[in-house]
Amino acid sequence: MDTPHRLDPRSALVLDTHELGRRPGSMRRVQRTVAAPEHLGTEVIGIPTGTDLELDLRLEAVMEGVLVTGHVRGRAVGECVRCLEEVVEDLDVPFQELYAYAERVKAAGEAGLDEDEDEVRELDGDLIDIEPALRDTVVPALPFQPLDTPDCPGLCSECGFRLADDPDHSHEILDPRWAELNRLQGMFDETKES
Repeated sequence: MDTPHRLDPRSALVLDTHELGRRPGSMRRVQRTVAAPEHLGTEVIGIPTGTDLELDLRLEAVMEGVLVTGHVRGRAVGECVRCLEEVVEDLDVPFQELYAYAERVKAAGEAGLDEDEDEVRELDGDLIDIEPALRDTVVPALPFQPLDTPDCPGLCSECGFRLADDPDHSHEILDPRWAELNRLQGMFDETKES
């Protein structure tokens, strides 16, 4: 028989609700700076692993469980999707999640009331693991296509030059259908100079 996975109360992203008891209306604040977990972002932008993530949360006992509300603040780093320059964006994301008491989840499941059982976050004894909800909150708040400046012109499609460094950058592009005529013109110019 498998032993159930137990949360580590020493983890920075695990909150202890023991002192709230089960008295609806009892509250406590949690303010802490934690190291950002791995993979908190997308391929192009995210909060680097181990950097500071500020949590300003309020834990409130309600009939169903513990409601966690507040804000998560951090600095996302990525690259511009147009020119590949570094993008740094400060985030201040609202956080709200209900963690249900295990017996409430079980009772709702037995009564057939909870159709989306996977969507319900559950307390593990008196402990709450906020990391999954943190991901669900922070990742959608990141820019889908980060830009270093709102009007970033990107890179030259011919040579990869960063167009913001020289807005007049261009290449003389000849239509391949005229290539033979240009070759003949070059030969004509050479014979004329001789």
